[in-house]
Amino acid sequence: MSATRSLIAPSANPLLERALQEKLQRRSGAAGSLGELEPLALRLGLMMNTLKPRFVDPQLIVFAADHGIAVEGLAAPGQPTTPQQVEQLLAGRWPMAVYARTQGLRLAVVDCGIAADMPAHERLLMRKIAHGTRNPRAGAAMTVDQAHAAMRAGMEIGDSLRGNVLICAGLGVGGDESAALVLSRLCDVPVRELAGDPRRMDAEQMMHLAGVMHAAQSRHRNVVDPVEVLAAFGGFDMAVMVGAMLVAASKRQLLLIDGLPACAALMTASRIATPVTDYCVFCRSHSHRGLTRALALFRASALLELGLECADGTGATLSWPLVRSAAALLTELAEGEDAGPTRPAAMAAAAQGDADGAAAAATGAAAAGFGDAAPASGRDEIGDDDRALAGAGDAEQALPPEDEHLDAAAADAEPLHADSGEDPAVRERRVSADSGFDVDGANDAGDAGDADPTPPRHDAPIGESWLRGTR
Repeated sequence: MSATRSLIAPSANPLLERALQEKLQRRSGAAGSLGELEPLALRLGLMMNTLKPRFVDPQLIVFAADHGIAVEGLAAPGQPTTPQQVEQLLAGRWPMAVYARTQGLRLAVVDCGIAADMPAHERLLMRKIAHGTRNPRAGAAMTVDQAHAAMRAGMEIGDSLRGNVLICAGLGVGGDESAALVLSRLCDVPVRELAGDPRRMDAEQMMHLAGVMHAAQSRHRNVVDPVEVLAAFGGFDMAVMVGAMLVAASKRQLLLIDGLPACAALMTASRIATPVTDYCVFCRSHSHRGLTRALALFRASALLELGLECADGTGATLSWPLVRSAAALLTELAEGEDAGPTRPAAMAAAAQGDADGAAAAATGAAAAGFGDAAPASGRDEIGDDDRALAGAGDAEQALPPEDEHLDAAAADAEPLHADSGEDPAVRERRVSADSGFDVDGANDAGDAGDADPTPPRHDAPIGESWLRGTR
């Protein structure tokens, strides 16, 4: 395997893209154009590597943590604390919770680093790395070891998620400012373009914010490695999101990104594995100018602009029906008597050829007396060997739908819940072993905030292992 190969495959597939475009052109020719839903449908098909993208058990996860930079007096007067916000969300007193329920989205909150100890709740996952980060103006927000531990916790969440859709949003006082510092350093953009908003802050507040942000940047002026940047300026919510995003994209799952902390996490993840952005759809829940600039860094725009001024994640819940409608253009809208084929004929022929070859090999091995031959795989996947597709025609062939595979995968997946009953150390060892890491390495995690006595352990740096393709 190449030393620079990522575990996340780019979504680009010229053959599939051409077939998707032809399918959408037939739709628009018969019923008229649906504008921006058509390119979204095209992207969804490429993400999931199929002509008929289907969604199973979508998850809305809010990653919550406190940020040390908040001690600089940056919070708006009367703003609820992070624990209060989490309690209100879990109690269903936020529009986001209502919209998630009505849209069929499973809502969960992850305690990545809230300063207080939260009471148990069926939809609260305890993954606390420490009780909040340090003030980046005084030192690194977290140690690099803690950043890796948080990313590892996110990978565990990504591995255990049911379904194939993950909506990411951050929550916590000081989160936007920390995210602005991360994005500013990673993208070499002036922090004033990402932090603060003159429409909401007076001149004195803007000057104070600028002084705090520039002091933090000066403190860590030589930090450029993406994980080190995350450790210097970011929050535990962003670090956990990085791990969850990497695993979700590696499984070709759809990512909905909402808010500045989620954008900072995604930018960090893209520095580790660039193709992760191929699997993202962007949403917004407020008109903060920093979020507008952050979306521009991805050369993207929000799917839905409603002038919201709500918590991150609200815009994603309202955008979800549009995403489902775009997929329905390819999946549900019938051509004649059925909804059309699942794959282009060229891909189907390549997959069938591979299956026939495996079946012949298994039969030959059994006949030669080699004992129990390996059964041929009947899994209907798109082949990666472009040579098998060379010269193939563009005609489409009807194949069985994929619902059974997706439903079976969802049924087999571990449910997302607050307490599985599994010992945390056992869980960490299991997840680390599944990820190909040695959990017996030394843990040199520092004491950012009031660190938990037994934080998750780690070995190799996350970035290097993902670039090597040996997660």
